[in-house]
Amino acid sequence: MQPRFPISLPALSFSTTPYFQLPLPPKKSSGVKTTFKKGTKSLVIKKSKKQVENRARRPAPGERKALRKRIVLSNVNALEVPEMQDISGENMYDRRIEGQVLGLPGPIVDQLRAVEAFKTTQSWGLFRSPGTLMRRETVDMGKLIADMSEEQGSRKTVRRVLVGERGSGKSMMMLQAMTMAFLKGWTVINLPEAQDITIGHTPYQPLPSSSPPSYIQPAYLSNLLRNLPTANPHLANLQFTQSPASSDLPVPITPNISLAQLASLGASDPEIAHPIFNLLITDLLSPGRPPVFFGLDGLAHAMQPGTGYTAPNLKPIHPHELMFLKWYFNFLSGDQRLPNGGIVMAATSQSNAPRVPSLDLALSELEGPITTRAGQTIPQKERNPFIRYDERVLQTLRKDRGVQVQRLQGLGKEEARGLMEYWAKSGMVRERVSEGFVSEKWAVSGGGVVGELERAVVRMRV
Repeated sequence: MQPRFPISLPALSFSTTPYFQLPLPPKKSSGVKTTFKKGTKSLVIKKSKKQVENRARRPAPGERKALRKRIVLSNVNALEVPEMQDISGENMYDRRIEGQVLGLPGPIVDQLRAVEAFKTTQSWGLFRSPGTLMRRETVDMGKLIADMSEEQGSRKTVRRVLVGERGSGKSMMMLQAMTMAFLKGWTVINLPEAQDITIGHTPYQPLPSSSPPSYIQPAYLSNLLRNLPTANPHLANLQFTQSPASSDLPVPITPNISLAQLASLGASDPEIAHPIFNLLITDLLSPGRPPVFFGLDGLAHAMQPGTGYTAPNLKPIHPHELMFLKWYFNFLSGDQRLPNGGIVMAATSQSNAPRVPSLDLALSELEGPITTRAGQTIPQKERNPFIRYDERVLQTLRKDRGVQVQRLQGLGKEEARGLMEYWAKSGMVRERVSEGFVSEKWAVSGGGVVGELERAVVRMRV
């Protein structure tokens, strides 16, 4: 049956293409038009990046280290303190100068530079001229050096280790002791940083026919011998009196040579530095020579179980196997005497030091219980059964060897006031140095710790 009214429908074709399709974004032109044809090679040119030319001058060998260790001892912008007197051989043990800041004489400054007594952490560059506070321990040290210089005949040897918290003035006490030794005409040999000897940055070689095996550092010894005549000018007036066998001499030595010339001879060639140094030390310990001061800073680096050097069996070399440190520890422990008297002094460090349990135990046994300024008592350390201690360290600092331990604590209020008045006269303190100001800064610095006191008064600005 057909419909009554026929309906005509258009023929629709099926498609999946959307009606509103956007065209693809045009490709960015590369700037270099190339025509590619099938089967032919085409040249593709890539844009080269501009190379920035580095015109900076490369630092010379040793320039960075020299800049890092540079010591500035004067500031022309600081005010000059006119009434400040210099330390001398007559006033260094006077109790009336206790709590005052005394200047360092010019020739002594040159000698202290030669033994590298100044540290980069000390604020020498803030003042017009270098000066040092004569605290109670400094005056006691001056009295000791003066008494040892005046003694005739057999002179005693003082072996001492300086300990204390960070910023308590251990390195400064070493500098003051060397200053007073220079003033009395002593021979000063200083190892400014034990880390430089043990870190593994200097050439080393085994010492022939040594049992147990020992090692020498020719370059380090050569540098020490180079600075020795500058630090001790009196060596130019002392003649070499030893007569060793010709087989013990590395090079021919002219008769009546001075000790300064002998040191310069050893500094000229690192290969002969070690035998020349042995001859020099033997002559300095002969009768009739001036007393000797031996110093070492950073004791913990020389007491750790190993160094940065490696033995032929690929094991780390112990610090006591290095001949230079072995020679020093023979004097510190008392195995080798000082016939003319002298001081063997070592200082610990709390800012740059490895943890050495053997050294901590040995120093605690030497010092005993500690009594602080606040009246607190810190008991002596006991052996830990779970720690392996180094017997070499314990034997070196044994209690019956006569090694003393001196603990440096904070300054007294009168000493702190004298130091603040010196800072104010130099233009480094804006406030009036009153009793309340001194008490406040003394308390903030942990009871007069010198490093913290300087940080609270001089360096801190609100």
